[in-house]
Amino acid sequence: MTGGPLPAPARTRRVVVANQKGGVGKTTTVVNLAVALAQGGLKVLVIDVDPQGNASTALGIPHQQGTRGTFEVLLDGTPLSDVVIESPEAAGLLVSPATIDLAGAELELVSVDARERRLKVAVEDFLRDHPADFIFYDCPPSLGLLTVNALVAAKELLVPIQCEYYALEGVTQLTRTISLVTRNLNPELQFWAVLLTMFDGRTRLASQVAEEVRSHFPGLALETMIPRSVRISEAPSYGASVIGYDPHSVGAKAYRAVAQEIAERAAKEDA
Repeated sequence: MTGGPLPAPARTRRVVVANQKGGVGKTTTVVNLAVALAQGGLKVLVIDVDPQGNASTALGIPHQQGTRGTFEVLLDGTPLSDVVIESPEAAGLLVSPATIDLAGAELELVSVDARERRLKVAVEDFLRDHPADFIFYDCPPSLGLLTVNALVAAKELLVPIQCEYYALEGVTQLTRTISLVTRNLNPELQFWAVLLTMFDGRTRLASQVAEEVRSHFPGLALETMIPRSVRISEAPSYGASVIGYDPHSVGAKAYRAVAQEIAERAAKEDA
């Protein structure tokens, strides 16, 4: 089921997966990269910052209303260590679940001191006693306070872009937001990688979009592309990653290849 052990980065990689355009594969990417990296022997933490809680569902984590999770971390200052749960998908994979309570968090955060840094402080406190190789933040498809908290708490930005019409739609505004965040709140945040998703090799359009994205983001686009796959679409309805649902499917193999590429990129940069 796994491709063997993956190289560990010399420092914790805090990766925010963001794109304000919906339906591009943000949650799917977080879930499957987290599982693949954990199966490769790395310590991974997923922080679900999306009120829909889809990442929590796919990783087999209960997140019904009343479950303690990211909401309590942001609003009450509850330590991350008190809310994280190990996913049944892979040993060494911890998840901070998202409940529907997060939907009201942006309004409640408005009056809170240092509201953009709440998640960053919580993560830094957690890492003092709980080392991790990768932290992934799954964001809602918006640029509100929840996403800003994730952008401030992260150091690397991974942007999934689908190989369809208007692929770069929304990325321009996201780039502006990143510039504002790096200038005012988090100068350490870097645009780290672009992942092409929903690639259909049978169409000329998909190849044209892939070429356009690679020319628009030279050196950032990952070599591996995620194919359009029925198994990837089905897996969340079974409360599983595609790697857990059908480990031999093309989608599972693709995400394992991306995990290998990301792990090697991080290890090379830290060497």
